[in-house]
Amino acid sequence: PTGDSSVVSQAQEETIEMEDVFSVKLKRRRFVGQKKGGTLLGITVFKCLKKEKNKLTDYAVHLNNLSEDHCHLWFRHLKDILNGFQNRPKSLKVFVNPSSHRREATHVYYDQVAPLFKLADIKTDVTVTEYEGHALSVLKECELQAFDGVVCVGGDGSVSEVAHGLLLKAQMDAGKDIDYIPMPVRAPVPLGVIPAGTTNVLAYTLYGIKHTVTATLHIIMGHIQPVDVCTFSTPSKLLRFGFSAMFGFGARTLALAEKHRWMPSNQRKDFAFIKTLADLKPEECELSFLPLQIPHEDSPESDRITLLYLGSKDQWHKIQGHFLNVSIMAIPCLCSMAPRGLAPNTRLNNGSMALITVQNASRTEFIKHLKRYASMKNQFNFPFVETYTVQEVKVQPRLKNGLDAKEDTYLNAASAEGNHPWNIDGDLMMEASEVHVRVHPQLIDLYGVNTDDLESSQATCNCI
Repeated sequence: PTGDSSVVSQAQEETIEMEDVFSVKLKRRRFVGQKKGGTLLGITVFKCLKKEKNKLTDYAVHLNNLSEDHCHLWFRHLKDILNGFQNRPKSLKVFVNPSSHRREATHVYYDQVAPLFKLADIKTDVTVTEYEGHALSVLKECELQAFDGVVCVGGDGSVSEVAHGLLLKAQMDAGKDIDYIPMPVRAPVPLGVIPAGTTNVLAYTLYGIKHTVTATLHIIMGHIQPVDVCTFSTPSKLLRFGFSAMFGFGARTLALAEKHRWMPSNQRKDFAFIKTLADLKPEECELSFLPLQIPHEDSPESDRITLLYLGSKDQWHKIQGHFLNVSIMAIPCLCSMAPRGLAPNTRLNNGSMALITVQNASRTEFIKHLKRYASMKNQFNFPFVETYTVQEVKVQPRLKNGLDAKEDTYLNAASAEGNHPWNIDGDLMMEASEVHVRVHPQLIDLYGVNTDDLESSQATCNCI
């Protein structure tokens, strides 16, 4: 500081790591209504401050100096350092779903996210989506090389659509047949997730909490986390890219909730949950899965990766029966209602999926199983629940007779035609044929940190 030496002696010393700084600005005193110029007072350094429970916040440090030359010298030098951080985005394509949750996504973005992006000198191209599939159609025509990343402000369904569009665009640009993609190419830019939905599974899994500023600062700081992605396909076409899926109870609940979208979000989900539980019935199907092959530690890295995709026909395992629910998840799927995750035995980027089967059981026992998700107890410690670590799964539902089909009229008229509901990342899909799920290691980069350092589940895991 300039001025009286007594001021210098009273100043406290503080160390700031430049890797924690995301912006530096010249500090000026301006009169009311004055937009430019003003008396230069020094510079302000904005840093990312880590708080408890994985929370991040922005924090301003004011450095006072009345010398124009001195301030500009420091300003230019600090800006040069910030520009040297490679992963930090300078231009972002942003999608905002105004219908998410309580229609608060637009306010979340413009009130909390946009000011931080502006502070960090990040240019944005914003699309406020107007209908389901809008983000997908925009991404198909988007020149992704013009951006350093893509950001979605919305719930799990919105994020799933943007992730699918981002990966689909990558396959199109690579000249891939988008109806059959056994070995997809990686997404060219990272995806940022700003939670503005009801459950926000992907955001909780990345950040450990639902907190807008935390998510925004991870994007600004360029924290990159590679994540596994699944392809969901029928024998004739690719359905979508995604992170998790449920067949049975989880899909029936979503189908009923979608049929009552005129109700407020929380009310329709509670209604659908209770109604589906009251009408609890199993799905008859055949499950085929390819267990994860564990490579030898002394094998070359290239061989280790190849092992994830190779497998002869006799390595497939089949189980038939009546299942209340089938979950296939490539990520742990944390949320406020499942603090350990819906699939705590898997990780964000270990090249595997968790296959969780819940066989037919009484309603009372099934409720006990569901309640365990909200606690820290082992939700799989039931005789009717099995877990497998797999790399591929095929689900073949058995067609119902006409009498059974009539019982499902509350779901969707399509059910009478032999279609079955699927819950893929919170999006409803109706399919009649076999669905083939493959996991693809580290197919996309997400802005965030790896919260997989949670203690491993004590659940008994049948890894065959």
